[in-house]
Amino acid sequence: MIPVVPVLVAGALETLVGEPPTRYHPVAWFGRLVAPLDREWRRPLLVGALGALALPLWAAVAVALAVVAAGSLSPLAAPAVAGLVLFLSTSLRRLLAAADSVAANAGSDIDAARDGLLALAGRDASALSSGQLRSAAVESAAENLADGLLAPLSAFVLAAAVAALAGAPPLPVAAAGAAWVKGVNTLDSMLGYPDKRVGTPAARLDDAVMWLPARLSALVLAVALADPRSLARTREWLDGVPSPNSGWPMGVAAAGLDVRLEKPGVYVLNPGAALPDETAARRGVRAVGVAGVTSYAVAGLALVALGEVSAWF
Repeated sequence: MIPVVPVLVAGALETLVGEPPTRYHPVAWFGRLVAPLDREWRRPLLVGALGALALPLWAAVAVALAVVAAGSLSPLAAPAVAGLVLFLSTSLRRLLAAADSVAANAGSDIDAARDGLLALAGRDASALSSGQLRSAAVESAAENLADGLLAPLSAFVLAAAVAALAGAPPLPVAAAGAAWVKGVNTLDSMLGYPDKRVGTPAARLDDAVMWLPARLSALVLAVALADPRSLARTREWLDGVPSPNSGWPMGVAAAGLDVRLEKPGVYVLNPGAALPDETAARRGVRAVGVAGVTSYAVAGLALVALGEVSAWF
């Protein structure tokens, strides 16, 4: 079975549920496996490399076995479980709501906006102005489009394609691909800081994994903002962004909205423009939402096309 149904299931759950509470979220459970690595080691790079290889692979294998086991019980259970895995591997609606709340509160209740930013970005918000808070909200929404949605979704589609063309069962392989990418991203988010040598392998692996999703997210966001030229403008600012990937969706947001997005002391995107006002910031968050819906639609169409192609062989 070509896994179009799981994409529909994941998209429906994202729309209706948003995200389960943290205590019941498998990604939080995975984080508990990662947490013991976060300490001083005699050989941090070796330990980090082993963790970066083993933990996401463990998650992928567990997910694949769960989908296979579900399929042995019922033909309908396998796509349902695969869809649930894809849903749990993605994150968009809750973060979009948090970003919109920060953008809305920045001008009227700056303390609430600063508190709300804690759910979005790991930066000190105590001295940020209203414009800088809105900037952080737009940056976080745009970056999350890449790592929270496009990364697991594109991994699901690519893994399904490889499995189908190789004659392997696409459902467990596709679900495993999404889980593996989510595991890599979770490792990076917990350990991938300059002062944590144990997290360096995870950070480098995440950079490689995110290369394609970051650029796909920039493309789909440019479509959502109806500004294809924003892709070309983004190239002007990428050298100033430490990450090799996050500058793409954030830069497209800055260009498409014609605003300055900045992380004080780190980078500035579109430096000649003004910081976003409430209207621009909330438009940016809505555009990320549109890009997310578009991504689900494109993924579904790609899997339908895959089904047609695989039927020829």
